[in-house]
Amino acid sequence: MRKLATASLAGIVAFAAPLAAEAQQRSVPIVRDAEIEALMRDYAAPILDAAGLSKRGVEIVLVNDPRFNAFVAGRRIFFNTGALAMAETPGEIIGVLAHEAGHIAGGHQERLRRELDRARTVAIVGALVGLGAGIAGATTGAKGLSQLGAGVAMGAPEIARRGLLSYQRGEETIADRLGVEYLEKTGQSARGMLRTFERFSQSAALAGTRVDPYQISHPTPRERIANLERVARQSPHYDRKDPPALQQRHDMMRAKIAAYTSGAGALQRMFRNDPNGIGARYGHAIATYLTGSPASALKKTDALLKAQPNNPYLHELRGEVLMKANRPADAARAFGRAVNLEPGRYGILRVLRGQALLAAGSPKEAISELKIGLARDPEFVTGYRHLAQAYGQTGEIGLAELATAEGHFQAGKYQDAKIFAARAQQKVKRGSPPWVRAQDIINFKAPK
Repeated sequence: MRKLATASLAGIVAFAAPLAAEAQQRSVPIVRDAEIEALMRDYAAPILDAAGLSKRGVEIVLVNDPRFNAFVAGRRIFFNTGALAMAETPGEIIGVLAHEAGHIAGGHQERLRRELDRARTVAIVGALVGLGAGIAGATTGAKGLSQLGAGVAMGAPEIARRGLLSYQRGEETIADRLGVEYLEKTGQSARGMLRTFERFSQSAALAGTRVDPYQISHPTPRERIANLERVARQSPHYDRKDPPALQQRHDMMRAKIAAYTSGAGALQRMFRNDPNGIGARYGHAIATYLTGSPASALKKTDALLKAQPNNPYLHELRGEVLMKANRPADAARAFGRAVNLEPGRYGILRVLRGQALLAAGSPKEAISELKIGLARDPEFVTGYRHLAQAYGQTGEIGLAELATAEGHFQAGKYQDAKIFAARAQQKVKRGSPPWVRAQDIINFKAPK
């Protein structure tokens, strides 16, 4: 399986983002893609509104991982690309979103931290009590008391662990119920949520896995289905299907992920029941582009644009193909069309247009476009490298150093950011806005 593309002008851009506190101190392979992020925002908006979270700045982050999984950290909902590719309908993803929104709205993370502290306390106290009993047995010569102390010490962590798992299973059940409630409020079917649990159950059965329900942090899939199926089927929205236009966008998202991660063979399997649909054709256009056939990819993309001339992400793909064909000026025009058509006016497409303008020999125009894009999406770290190049070409070395510092800062590489910020300060006017921003980076203290 090929990794997601990391080239500067790939439709899906993957990179390791630190998110240290929110990903248990491990780098998370984050994926950035304008089209997928826009679709996920549209999926999430009514759910977050129903959960009372629409004004709390909840973000959806895509993770380059082939497994079907999603999780919450802080105000971020992390979604594996594998989950998006496997889900055959929008409702399956919306159901998972509703569940994760239930975790955030229910304050489960904060309570889980307190429960973790309690579990640690139980384990530590149990160990100390066991140690005390063991010492008493040794000093009094009471062999049984000494053995009892050892048993208490050994059993305390297991008791604490089981208590924590039981607590987590309870929180998962609450999140399931809240998810169904949000789906009901928004007039959507819970069938997709049930389909997800059925998939998990089938996977376990095919693997021949026998699970101890007391040793896992989630209820078993069959238990979750039993808890929710009656409520879900009673809803007047249960048989409601996803709108055809939304299903089409979903198919195109799945096609894009399959093309970038698994290639043409996966696309054929994914769309074997609709090989001539727009999802399959879109995926094959991307796969053709990735395999280095820009002329053929351009023909396929233009054919798609005849059917959907106002789809910004088809124009984005056209720009990428033109970049590979070494036609950056034409690519900049294609990206400009995508920017004008994108409903949300987010930053990724502006950054892509800026990169094309830079390649076309227009660094000043590229600087303007890159700054707009990065102001709207400051965490799109690849854009800072191109902004630094553009400043370098115009002779503004101090600002180039600052752009490099900002890129390191947004990527969580704070020591490198401080080094380049100090270099930037030596080349810009003291007290100017760039100098002040460099000082902010220098003074920043990384979270523990």
